[in-house]
Amino acid sequence: MVKIVAVGVHSRAARAGILPRDVLISINQREIHDVLDYRFHLANRRITLCLMRGEERYEIVIVKGEYDDIGLEFETPLMDEKHSCENRCIFCFIDQLPKGLRQTLYFKDDDSRLSFLHGNYVTLTNLSRRDIERIIEMHISPINVSVHTTDPVLRVKMMRNKHAGEVLDYLRLLADAGIRICAQVVLCRGINDGAALDRTMRDLQTYLPALDSVSIVPAGLTRYRQKLYPLEPYTPEECRAIIAQVSEVGDRCVEAYGRRVFFCADEMYIKGGLPLPDDEYYEDYSQLEDGIGMVTSMAHEFGMEMQFLADDLETFRPPRRVTAVTGVAAYASIHALCGQLEAAVEDLTIQVVPVINRFFGETITVAGLLTGKDMLEQLSGRELGDEILIPANTLRADGDLFLCGMTPWELSRTLGVPVRVCPNDGAGFLTAMLGVNPDAPCFDGTNYECDNESEDKQYE
Repeated sequence: MVKIVAVGVHSRAARAGILPRDVLISINQREIHDVLDYRFHLANRRITLCLMRGEERYEIVIVKGEYDDIGLEFETPLMDEKHSCENRCIFCFIDQLPKGLRQTLYFKDDDSRLSFLHGNYVTLTNLSRRDIERIIEMHISPINVSVHTTDPVLRVKMMRNKHAGEVLDYLRLLADAGIRICAQVVLCRGINDGAALDRTMRDLQTYLPALDSVSIVPAGLTRYRQKLYPLEPYTPEECRAIIAQVSEVGDRCVEAYGRRVFFCADEMYIKGGLPLPDDEYYEDYSQLEDGIGMVTSMAHEFGMEMQFLADDLETFRPPRRVTAVTGVAAYASIHALCGQLEAAVEDLTIQVVPVINRFFGETITVAGLLTGKDMLEQLSGRELGDEILIPANTLRADGDLFLCGMTPWELSRTLGVPVRVCPNDGAGFLTAMLGVNPDAPCFDGTNYECDNESEDKQYE
């Protein structure tokens, strides 16, 4: 049962007489508990809705297009509360956050619905057999699973949840039902690497062809690990060894299955001092959001956009000088791309600044965890040109707030230069550099005054 908070004007639901504050009980005699139930059972041409108004139960029938919406809105996007994580993983990034950040950053989700809707990873420990049956019935695919290890005893140790080992059986149920699985392995030095990683890769191959891909990423370690499980970062030599280990298995998978399946994170190549693989290596980039192939994908898209805009680049003449912000890990790649663009475009100057992550600690080198505070400190006193360009993934989903609580308006106002948000793809990055991308929002905090209750603060 879910409460309806609004009904679209002139919608099918409104024409049928449904009102705000009515409660939806079922569709076609199937109970509705959340957004997955609702969307699955709504996808019929003829639906019978059972509702409550006060103490009175009533039914209506609506005939519509198969995937047409009917105009109902609910209290939350999921139609109930997010499922919080029941694990206490030894590498949990949220446990390593400093105090004083906005409260939403401390919520640990482990929700299979968010896996399907937004690509979040789940550990399976929150799911019952009935939940798995529902995923199979609705064919919710792909599902992103944080596996970490296929050794049940070791998985319990790493996740500090007594059910963490037994729920690995769910992978077989999902695979046998044809549900695509994108798996993640967060490597902790000396714990689930080496022989344990060999076992994990060997075991996961038994889920082919349902197994789509596996990302292998190092645990992110901030400077706030006091009183937490002792973990150390990988050395460059160890990164190279892990890449060789994973690549060997991936090469065998290419020969046996026509797909590589196992991929290491970009940051391991960068820290190991190894060149990143080419575009073909990453196949369909199925783990791009987990940092697998992001640098290569950007460079490839950037090159294609350069060719596509070749004639326009020749006619781009207005003088433009900008400062591009990036993390330490991606600096060399971003600097090279900007050099290509400068060489092709007259009167364009790009200063690339690798911002050191002092907020979380210098071992965190990815751009997505940069804060406005570090940008402000390390850009102050520089000649910044016409605009500062920042990666889109440094801001929350609404695009208005850094992890540290600073807004892009505040950064712009303090530095005295507009701040433009660069899309995370190569084509969007290139056109943002040129200042011709309408999808790259620009925050100009330099042309208005704020008092102590400034507009900025409503976002903190």
